[in-house]
Amino acid sequence: MLTLHRARLLHTGTGAGTGTVEDGAVLVDGATVTAIGPFDELAGGPARIREWPGLLVPGLLNRHAAWLLETAYHPDPREERGDRPLLPDGDLTDEQRGGSARRGLQRLLAHGTTALAGPLHRTPVRTAVTRSGLRHLPGPDTGPGPLDPLDPRAGAPWRPPCTGR
Repeated sequence: MLTLHRARLLHTGTGAGTGTVEDGAVLVDGATVTAIGPFDELAGGPARIREWPGLLVPGLLNRHAAWLLETAYHPDPREERGDRPLLPDGDLTDEQRGGSARRGLQRLLAHGTTALAGPLHRTPVRTAVTRSGLRHLPGPDTGPGPLDPLDPRAGAPWRPPCTGR
């Protein structure tokens, strides 16, 4: 079934030929994005229309997941150590590592991350990622990086493949 997702603003990425589209839309066929662009250009077909307030962005990949979830420590707000990833003071137990990974995943989701890349070796981290619903993709360990996949230090964000219409 075709679904046309419409939003007041559509962010189409940060590369060449991308940017922000006012009154934008994303046409989806099942789990595949088939077109991205202005609503007026994509409307008119047999698609069900879903309207979203605010900003709609494509799925964003964070390539620094291995470091962010396996090496960095995401403090509990009750620790009053801020909300940025830190290097742990020492070895963490599996319970501490799982809690850190869950908090890190929440922070990644808050930045629009829908997919992660990099090797995940620790069982509590793999469990947290599986339960999060985020897609985990193979990829190299890229080392330290930001939570925000749109941060210029993160590299190019991932966008689902699409074709013009």
